[in-house]
Amino acid sequence: MSQIDYSLDSYNRPKLETPNGEKKLLMHSCCAPCAGEIMEALAASEIDTTIFFYNPNIHPFDEYELRKEENIRFAEKLGMPIIDADYDRDEWFSRTKGQENEPERGKRCTTCFDMRFQKTAKYASENNFDIISSTLGISRWKDMKQINDSGARSSQPHNVPYWDFNWRKQGGSSRMLELSKKENFYQQEYCGCVYSLRDTNNWRVSKGREKIERGVKFYQEAKLKLSQLD
Repeated sequence: MSQIDYSLDSYNRPKLETPNGEKKLLMHSCCAPCAGEIMEALAASEIDTTIFFYNPNIHPFDEYELRKEENIRFAEKLGMPIIDADYDRDEWFSRTKGQENEPERGKRCTTCFDMRFQKTAKYASENNFDIISSTLGISRWKDMKQINDSGARSSQPHNVPYWDFNWRKQGGSSRMLELSKKENFYQQEYCGCVYSLRDTNNWRVSKGREKIERGVKFYQEAKLKLSQLD
């Protein structure tokens, strides 16, 4: 049996459909690298999609702005509407108080997902969207069950269904990286919050590596540097 080629240039994309034929999708986006492949898949499937950028966890503010602008840039390229939601940084710190030392995928992440999904579902309910989803689940660094449980739980009070599609399947994660290189997206090296930045830098130092230098690394440039070593 031959292996299917899931690369961007060769992949024959199946047409996606929402679970119950919902027409208007509000897609929460965490960043352009995670969102890019999903946005292309939705555009190719002609699903009426609006991107909702709401990520008050991202720290510091200049990092937040850079990640947001990358997402806006790609949305505009696809002709896809994007909502720039409030930053709400103080509310995020208030909600996660006492969870500063939780590990990645721990209780703090659940709190963070809940806050972002609640805002997404509320906006969807108030603006006539039929369904919500998120790009968070495409990253293999994340716990997909944790994300989907939060999405379903947070959307229920607003009577808007949550689409728990597995964006990783059929080569989704690989195409995500391939598209990130093609579009030269900003390559962030930590999840986003101040605590993930702290923990990632502590791990790097323990391994004898330099701390993260924010705002300087892009996928295509990293690819070029690797090719120069061959």
